[in-house]
Amino acid sequence: MAVIRSRSYLSALVLAAVLGIPISAIAYGFLALVDKIQTGLFDQWPHHLFGSQVPAWWPVPLVALCGLLVGMTIRFLPGNGGHSPAFGFHTDGGAPIDRELPGIVLAALVTLALGAVLGPEAPLIAIGGGLAALTVRLLKRDAPPMALTIMASAGSFAAISTLLGSPLLGAFLIMEVAGVSGVTLSLVALPGLLASGMGALVFVGLDSWTGLGTFSLALTSVPAAVDPTVATMAWALVIGVAAAALAWVVRFVGLALRPVVHLNRVLVTACFGALVGVSAMVYQLVSGHAATQVLFSGQSALPTLVEHAADYSVGVLVLLIACKMLAYGLSLSAFRGGPVFPAMFIGAALGIAMSGLPGMSLAPAIAAGIGAMCAAMLRLPLTSTLLATLLLGSDGVAVTPQVVVAVVVAFVITMVVPGPALPEDPATDRPRLPAQQAQGPVGVAPAAPH
Repeated sequence: MAVIRSRSYLSALVLAAVLGIPISAIAYGFLALVDKIQTGLFDQWPHHLFGSQVPAWWPVPLVALCGLLVGMTIRFLPGNGGHSPAFGFHTDGGAPIDRELPGIVLAALVTLALGAVLGPEAPLIAIGGGLAALTVRLLKRDAPPMALTIMASAGSFAAISTLLGSPLLGAFLIMEVAGVSGVTLSLVALPGLLASGMGALVFVGLDSWTGLGTFSLALTSVPAAVDPTVATMAWALVIGVAAAALAWVVRFVGLALRPVVHLNRVLVTACFGALVGVSAMVYQLVSGHAATQVLFSGQSALPTLVEHAADYSVGVLVLLIACKMLAYGLSLSAFRGGPVFPAMFIGAALGIAMSGLPGMSLAPAIAAGIGAMCAAMLRLPLTSTLLATLLLGSDGVAVTPQVVVAVVVAFVITMVVPGPALPEDPATDRPRLPAQQAQGPVGVAPAAPH
């Protein structure tokens, strides 16, 4: 209470509100630029070149170029392009310093715009936190560590203020990732929520002014919810088990390929990008649906998938899940981005595939699939439950019991079943030295640079 009543903390609240405006505007501009590049490279340019019949191989060279550029950015610019998403969300190491920000921005921009299967949430959190920490250092070079932590969190809040559909959901994600609780939660949350609220206003204002879009996760068509039944609860348990198994495979691919990436960062990342493009090409050739359903994070493709769920056979959905999982695992191993949206897309496809089972309905199946897949991939059960229920709007309340069952089952299995071994230190994104093997991923000394 003494800290909250202090003049310095009140000044921090004012600074958080002020910083929320430019940081959220930068985040909006980043997302708008990603959208423009995606539209140009994968929609407008190929139609200008080839007419209405765009060849299925078109994504392959683009995602290979994506891998080449991302590999060069990670290899030659400071900061490794940010944290590797193969290790999930983690906050150890604090906000990036100023010289690391260009590499983080460039690696994320290329990853998101040129077809790799990752989302924008992790890079935006890093960019927002880095910009806020840089501002504090410029204003007061001897700022205490707690002040830097509070303002960096506020910057992260503002950067993803509406990305997940609600400022509160973005704030909840950051709080659960950081594991903040008790008095520290209040100290960090107040500036963060204030910055997030200002960021939401900026996003809405810029959308109205520019007409570029809100870049917020939302379903254009929500399936009708039904009351929970014994059958839907039982199938939710099955969905939780299936999601845990799928997530284990994705993590295994992502982590098992990490040592290969370190053999030659640039060449291997380019090859993995080409494989991501090939998986999208195979899906388009076999199913007749667009390759872009496999590419990218899945944020913009998810509403279309749910709205036209009846147009997909179980066989096509299985193929979509397999191709998306392969592309997701390859992207986790070498690219830079966030793991949330691809997990949500795969979970939704899993739910749609299982919605035709006896006694199961579409709304609880989709919600349970999204929640379970996010819980298994992110290991954040509370955030995963909120993601699945809030996405369905007012109907989310009706499917909450099924979501909770699926999330708990997927999370428990993920924590109990041994996962793939970490081949390196997540904090440094480097192969572990022999002396570090026994220490694990926490508390190790940084390895030598590339």
